[in-house]
Amino acid sequence: MEHTASPAKQPGNSINRRSFVVGGVLGLGAGAVGVGILAGGKNSPIRQNPLIGENAAATSSASASDDTFTYPSLLSGTTSDDVVTYALDMETGTHEVLTGVTSTTMGYNGSYLGPTMKWTNGDTVQMQVTNNLGAVTTTHWHGAHVPAYYDGGPQETIADGDTWEPEFTVNQGGASTLWYHPHALGTTAEQVTHGLAGMIIVEDDTTTSSDLPSDYGVDDIPVILQCLCTDTSGDIKYSLSGYLESDLEFPVLCNGTNVDSTTLTFTATKTRTRLRFLNASPADIITVSRTDGGDMTQIATEQGYITAAESVTEIRLIAGERAEVVLDLSSAVTLQAVITTGWVKGGSGTYEFLTITPDASDTPVTLPSSLRTIDRYDTTDFTARTITLSQVGLAMEINGVSATSVSDMYMITTTLDSEEIWTIVNDTQLEHSFHLHDVPFQIISVNGEAPTGAYLGWKDMVEVVGGATVKIAMKFTDYTSDTYMYMFHCHILMHEDEGMMAGLLVE
Repeated sequence: MEHTASPAKQPGNSINRRSFVVGGVLGLGAGAVGVGILAGGKNSPIRQNPLIGENAAATSSASASDDTFTYPSLLSGTTSDDVVTYALDMETGTHEVLTGVTSTTMGYNGSYLGPTMKWTNGDTVQMQVTNNLGAVTTTHWHGAHVPAYYDGGPQETIADGDTWEPEFTVNQGGASTLWYHPHALGTTAEQVTHGLAGMIIVEDDTTTSSDLPSDYGVDDIPVILQCLCTDTSGDIKYSLSGYLESDLEFPVLCNGTNVDSTTLTFTATKTRTRLRFLNASPADIITVSRTDGGDMTQIATEQGYITAAESVTEIRLIAGERAEVVLDLSSAVTLQAVITTGWVKGGSGTYEFLTITPDASDTPVTLPSSLRTIDRYDTTDFTARTITLSQVGLAMEINGVSATSVSDMYMITTTLDSEEIWTIVNDTQLEHSFHLHDVPFQIISVNGEAPTGAYLGWKDMVEVVGGATVKIAMKFTDYTSDTYMYMFHCHILMHEDEGMMAGLLVE
């Protein structure tokens, strides 16, 4: 039986700032990764680039010519019978991942990356996802609370030439920044690293403050950061064996533009600017800060607003993680990304990727003292589970099982409204980027220590470093199925493809 809580169709700057990590492909050691902010004078030219492309209608292709970069356009939905429809075409093409070098790539509605979608809580949406890749794929709505059949995991594959049309009601706990990408078994890393990724902004009139910027491309800016792996000819690498090859490059991209020796520029016409950060890298950790060491104001994690705005000097994002900040600008600010390998051979270094120059005369109102109420779980009576992350050779395991097919995947079965606390034990010396589908969770502890700051907010990602133990708590609400599973897995994409993925059946 399929159960939904809402109507839905049922299934039938300085420096070329790059240095390379040359340690083993699987890992170098345990413990938290130290992040240093590297300083240096500007000695490379600044190329002027617009940050935001033109809006694109839902039925249009925002693809660019081979030598033209376009930033994420805003994909408008078409409304009929109270259903908002978004059309996404998964395509192949070419793009300059390395500056001056053409790579074979993939994208939604274009040759690389995809447009941003805006969903509104309570709306019924239909996604029309057409696969023109020449290979089997899926599309997963990362962070979305939807019925399992529409989640886009490895059970919901789309054959080449077919169109998948899931229809569901947007049912988030509040406004949030999500993203979408493929999630087929064994091919996620290949397809995501080649460019299949895009952002989703969920709006909610009951939680979005009028004091926070929300004009897309004006004062509400998507920032998709990636550290990829290519050889010198531009061939994108996506497997653990590919990362062992010689003559590798680790380009850093902002919204698809290589920023190894280029700093993008944006003129802010509003004093207060909102930035939505997404780390869409396959493995590497990205820490964002201001080059002047100044503060940013964090307002949200990946699952929505935190309780109150918090002043921070950096935002540390593991693979797949998102965060939102606002900047009140009186003078130009340059943002830098510190790349730290996610314990898979990868990139490292500091990259100045974006300079924001204000050209505004407005005076922002005082930020609201409260953004939302978050009731922390009392886990005394929660059902306890242990999730062990382990490794045998190159095979990655969850509770002793390496997922090579859907049928042999380790699976948890739970029930509607079950409240659970999971103890995630990392038996490897590797970094893991743990992601849970379906519902958000709260971090209860990391190695016995309670979380602080933004980590008290709702999450769908949590870092589990080598040898660590992390406890998270969640409640499974709204949707059941006796056939279709949600997933939980490592979002270091090579680890996922090597088997560190399991199923979750909510009955």
